[in-house]
Amino acid sequence: MTQHPHPTTYPVAQLERRFTAFAVDRLLAWSLLALVGLVTALFVSDDFWTVVGVVAGAMVLLWLALAVVLGATGTSPGKAMVGLRVVHHGTGTPIGVGPALLRSLVLGAAGLPTFGLGIATLAWTAVEDRNRQRRGWHDHLTHTVVVDVRPVEEVADEDADEGPRHIVNLTAMRLIPAPPVEVIRTPERPEHSTRRQPLPADLAAPPATAPPATAPHTAPPPRGAAPPTAAGRHAAAVPGVPAPQPQVPPRLPPQHHAPPPGRAPVPQGAPHAAPRVPAGPQRWRVHFDNGESFVIAGLALVGRRPEARAGEQVAHLVPLTSADMSVSKTHAQFGPAPDGTIVVMDRGSTNGTILVRQGVSRQLAPGKPAALVDGDKVVYGDREMTITREA
Repeated sequence: MTQHPHPTTYPVAQLERRFTAFAVDRLLAWSLLALVGLVTALFVSDDFWTVVGVVAGAMVLLWLALAVVLGATGTSPGKAMVGLRVVHHGTGTPIGVGPALLRSLVLGAAGLPTFGLGIATLAWTAVEDRNRQRRGWHDHLTHTVVVDVRPVEEVADEDADEGPRHIVNLTAMRLIPAPPVEVIRTPERPEHSTRRQPLPADLAAPPATAPPATAPHTAPPPRGAAPPTAAGRHAAAVPGVPAPQPQVPPRLPPQHHAPPPGRAPVPQGAPHAAPRVPAGPQRWRVHFDNGESFVIAGLALVGRRPEARAGEQVAHLVPLTSADMSVSKTHAQFGPAPDGTIVVMDRGSTNGTILVRQGVSRQLAPGKPAALVDGDKVVYGDREMTITREA
């Protein structure tokens, strides 16, 4: 047996299904009243006013009976057929006989022969509901909301059919250009910034105090020749700058040690500059209005009962309870893009997703991701979250 969730977790009913239930109820009521009038005219009296009085009395009794059933159970023949229920807004409990009588009276007055203007007006107020819960003027008057109480499987299938046909996978696209990358340079010695490019004529003579050192099977260097310095090697690597002539390997003082290949010698007594270490990756944290908070480690799905699609790699499933049924089953998703930016996207929710940045709100289009920055707030129906950046 299928277990139904608490009424406050049911989705808001669609206007098409509500109109179908209303049409079924009206068709059954009119058929029953026509049958009462026909029976009265055939078997009781053929007087016109007698027939009208009997039909009017039957209409009042039928209105009372339907209002009692609606107030106690939240349903009617038409709503039971399409799987809808009228409940109290915010609590999800039956509305009672009094509000049901008032609600039925407003609907009955709107259904009078007015060329459909009354029903069209109520439908327009439901479409223009600011809270996106499809509550018409009669619903606001009686504090009611119409919800869909069909089994979860049927609602999930319909939600899948009505969702956007092209869903962008956040983990497979680059949403915004990557920020400029900071170039980490190796620290240089102070004299490199003040030394001019040496030319062959600028080469200095070797120090006279350097003790002669003989290398086996090596001819002594000619007098006046200077050993190649680190700056000389740099000059040789620069196009357009003449490099010094190759010389015999220089004679080094005994207290000096040859530097490793590819690295400039460090003078004795000079402090060793510590290389700059690049900063670690930034972390993004989300804070929900129910106190839940976590660091984003991958794609996250938000909704009443969020579920991943086939082959979708999901790191976080965030179920959110909704007091007014304004959060869809899988309402939205957020997660990191390849460049590290956090993006959010509405997944075809019923009531939409709103991004609030510095007090300015804008609604996101379904299937179109939007980049988030530090301090942004995202509203999912009656729930919200805030994103912050951690070093």
